[in-house]
Amino acid sequence: MKLSLYLPTGTTQEFAGYSDPTAAFEAMRELAVAADDCGFHTLWAPDHFIPFGPPGAYVFEVWTTLSALARETRTIRLGQMVTGNGYRNPALLAKMASTLDVISGGRSTFGIGAGWYEQEYQAFGYDYPAAPERLRRLEEALRIIASMWTEPSTTFDGDYYRADGVVNQPAGVQYPHIPLMVAGGGEKVTLRLVARYADLCNVQEPPDVVARKFEILARHCAAVGREFSSITKTSTSYCIIADTDEQARAAVPPWAPLVFPGDLADYGLIGTLDTIAERLTAYEKAGVDELVVGFGNALDPNTLRTFASAFIQK
Repeated sequence: MKLSLYLPTGTTQEFAGYSDPTAAFEAMRELAVAADDCGFHTLWAPDHFIPFGPPGAYVFEVWTTLSALARETRTIRLGQMVTGNGYRNPALLAKMASTLDVISGGRSTFGIGAGWYEQEYQAFGYDYPAAPERLRRLEEALRIIASMWTEPSTTFDGDYYRADGVVNQPAGVQYPHIPLMVAGGGEKVTLRLVARYADLCNVQEPPDVVARKFEILARHCAAVGREFSSITKTSTSYCIIADTDEQARAAVPPWAPLVFPGDLADYGLIGTLDTIAERLTAYEKAGVDELVVGFGNALDPNTLRTFASAFIQK
């Protein structure tokens, strides 16, 4: 199982104590370089514009951030966890992803989802339709993006999006196209979209639920004639390393239920290194190919080094 880093960009108030935005970005740069040096597989960053909780703390936009970090790193892959489809026109997204792939020398993975943070949509003036429509919009976006990466030109006239003979050059570096992740565990629609369009999925649930969702994904793959093994299965967890499990559990942040279903302390990477090793094994047994890890001590590169020395073989 590959291990990747969930890069803090301010969404969970990591920069609440900062008064200098350049210092905050430098902290992110140092984390990215440390993750690259330690052998983390991918640097995933969230697509949010405002923090969870009280407003005012710094939050950095994902696409410009990853473009900058692409030139500061050497081997680590770069991706969004995940782009909110409603924030940008899909043809523009395809172009942005193609450009990032070139900037990074072919190290990008494109992550996208239907979007969920209603407060953010309202704050920035975006429409926030009901979930069924957001998913229909996502499917149209996936069709446009896939075409722009693989076809000489793209024309599309959907219910929500249009493209008229758009030519996307350069389309990126990777062949046959930039890997595409669809995130979410919706059993009837989202996982069907994964089976039809995606190279990767992301299901953010406890390991037992992850395993059940992957079984449903396998059935969707069979229904569309897709090899289940051709999809990279990812999940996301949170790590707090402590001398005792009790100390780690006490440090679980109050915002955790907003992001992680259930009781994170019961299944996340929360505890001593021995406990974390057991919980990594649980994710791997659930069928996870790549686990994306956020850290409680989010801005300390030494936390990454401690984790990597225990669990990542370079």
